[in-house]
Amino acid sequence: MPEEIIPRHIRVEASAHCQLSCPSCPTATGAVRPVLGAGHLRFSDFRSLLDRNPSIVEVELSNYGEMFLNPELIRILEYAFESKVVLHADNGVNLNFAREDVLEGLVRYQFRSMTCSIDGASDTTYSNYRVRGNFDRVISNIKKINEHKRRFNTAFPILAWQFVVFGHNQHEIAIARRIAGELGMRFYTKLSWDDQFSPIRDPGLVKIMTGFPYVSRNEFKEAQGIDYMHHICSQLWQAPVLNWDGKLLGCCRNFWGDFGGNAFKEGLVASVNGEKISYARSMLLGRVPDREDIPCTTCDLYHTLRQTGAWLRETDVRAPQNQPILLSIAFVNQSDDVTHVEMSVFPGQELDPSNSRIERIIACILPLQTRSGVVIRLHRSGDYTVCTVPSTRRGPKQAAPNLTFVRVPARPISQEIKIVIGDTKQS
Repeated sequence: MPEEIIPRHIRVEASAHCQLSCPSCPTATGAVRPVLGAGHLRFSDFRSLLDRNPSIVEVELSNYGEMFLNPELIRILEYAFESKVVLHADNGVNLNFAREDVLEGLVRYQFRSMTCSIDGASDTTYSNYRVRGNFDRVISNIKKINEHKRRFNTAFPILAWQFVVFGHNQHEIAIARRIAGELGMRFYTKLSWDDQFSPIRDPGLVKIMTGFPYVSRNEFKEAQGIDYMHHICSQLWQAPVLNWDGKLLGCCRNFWGDFGGNAFKEGLVASVNGEKISYARSMLLGRVPDREDIPCTTCDLYHTLRQTGAWLRETDVRAPQNQPILLSIAFVNQSDDVTHVEMSVFPGQELDPSNSRIERIIACILPLQTRSGVVIRLHRSGDYTVCTVPSTRRGPKQAAPNLTFVRVPARPISQEIKIVIGDTKQS
């Protein structure tokens, strides 16, 4: 009998609506409506979900719709923060519309990370695929988020620019990468899921600009023997997907069927351990034949697994035992004279910073004119020491480092501390 799954990470669609009309998107064509319907995640359902499932530490809020269209989003952000549950939208948002209080709420309530889908570096190019979208409006909203981050002295949310490469936008990859850098965003390119829409015009150029040896998902599959998005299947174990109404979808790719459970009505644990999704997991491991009533049966990813025999392995789907903690160390610079800060982080609170043999988690120099802090990954909770030495244009402001002692709890799995430059107190 398979081990019962008690989710720590889940994905919940915040809204099934989207204001754009992207040509290849099933939301825009209406293909998602028969199963996903049209609606928003209700705050009352979200609150009940967290209250009844204290094991949850992380929730992804984006899928086929646009998260920012949810009218109760600010309440969802606040409640998750109060419950020490980390939120992110790494699947992607278009960010064409967002209320000002929500943009501030992303920062105030330490929304961890967000991927912005921006396929171009000009409005003409961008709107070629993101129909009814406006490039300048998206950039304006990103700048507003950055203004709030500076005001709150925080690194959250961590922003990423996703650039789906088409024939009509390949000439703007370098410009988009530069703009992303100026906005403090991580930049990455992604292969299109539709080879028929605006196919790549210069494969050689695209390979140089992206650093990726393939220009289409079919090319990737032929060379690697696996699908470009093969990792999605592990979501049935590691981060089950719920529709906005609680319906169990299993993974972020599925919009054509469900697994028969509803987490809001029957309970999350009961739903993700139901008969249909349990059978689907056995299918993906290659242990049982496919069944017509299982959504995976009509999925291209499953077809590839069956054709190649490269079934998922236990190691592919096993959830990590020790969840890393993202710790943001932000600096509040109260001195006009300080331009940089040298920083090191050590485990424990009894140490000699001059001892070169002591374990050091990170050491860096931060220019405070352009960055207010840094995000580091910790592999365990506990006590840490942050050593800082402020520097001016003339050199170090002091001889000995300031020591700030930090106790990092196990949750939330994204946390933040603030250090006032020129003062040993922690805020």
